[in-house]
Amino acid sequence: MSGALGVVVLVVGTGVVVAAADVFVDGLLGVARSLKLAPFVLSVLVSGFETENLLAGIVADVRGLPDAAAGTFLGGITFLALGVAGLGGLIAPVDVRLPPRFALWTALAPLPLLAVAVDGRISRAEGALLVVWAGVALVGLARSGGHPPPAEERRWRHPAARLLGGLAVLSGGGWLLGEGLRATVRQLGISPALLGNTALAATVEAEELARFTAPTRRGRPEIGLASVAGTLVHFAGLNAGVIALVKPLALSSLTTSFYLPAAASGPAILAALLLARKRLGRVEGAFLAALYVTYVGVAITLST
Repeated sequence: MSGALGVVVLVVGTGVVVAAADVFVDGLLGVARSLKLAPFVLSVLVSGFETENLLAGIVADVRGLPDAAAGTFLGGITFLALGVAGLGGLIAPVDVRLPPRFALWTALAPLPLLAVAVDGRISRAEGALLVVWAGVALVGLARSGGHPPPAEERRWRHPAARLLGGLAVLSGGGWLLGEGLRATVRQLGISPALLGNTALAATVEAEELARFTAPTRRGRPEIGLASVAGTLVHFAGLNAGVIALVKPLALSSLTTSFYLPAAASGPAILAALLLARKRLGRVEGAFLAALYVTYVGVAITLST
């Protein structure tokens, strides 16, 4: 794909993602009402299951690029906690009224991954443990901040179709974004670890920003935060575990000494900020975004 075509695909993908995000939120609210679940709970359970990220990691690992495979979840965690939350705060500032348990589960999400990966290897047994942890953490997170759906929400026909259709189109739009952005970095000749933890992670997860800002703009910030936190748990537990189950991961010293600690600390920084400030405004967003830019800068320096 040429650079010019990549830009076109990037623009189209952005439009698709923005449009699909509102459809997804409509469907999520409708399904939550039908099931008598809090939209927060459904967002935690549904939003984080992203097959495109998981498949990208599996393919990279099977093809002998374990650091790039690990980057899809390690870099994805850092991008979500710092990049998405930071840009989300800049675009759609919100007050945060979720209880401390929500911040606690968010901070805890990557710690088992840190424990099993710090020695440079994630075995199949450790992968299985991470999958179990994902289930435990998702239940804990879902129970930490659920709110009853308000009676005044607009009712939509066929909410399940809207939910699944919005999720599918979001994934398709995310793929277009990924292809467009990938075309712009293909000629840079960067290392697999740097590619996986920065460009690949950001391109695969670009639509997450729309999932965060769309409900926030509509006065439902807890749904956007639930999407981020739920995806963090999926990446740190389910995705990392499933990839290791398919093929155990052997990680480089750069991954274990920089990308892994960064992924473990990002959610903790976000959680501490939410607890301390009780809002995610432009100041907080700028702080998180600046941390992510610093992370990318250090990653580039270490890889050259």
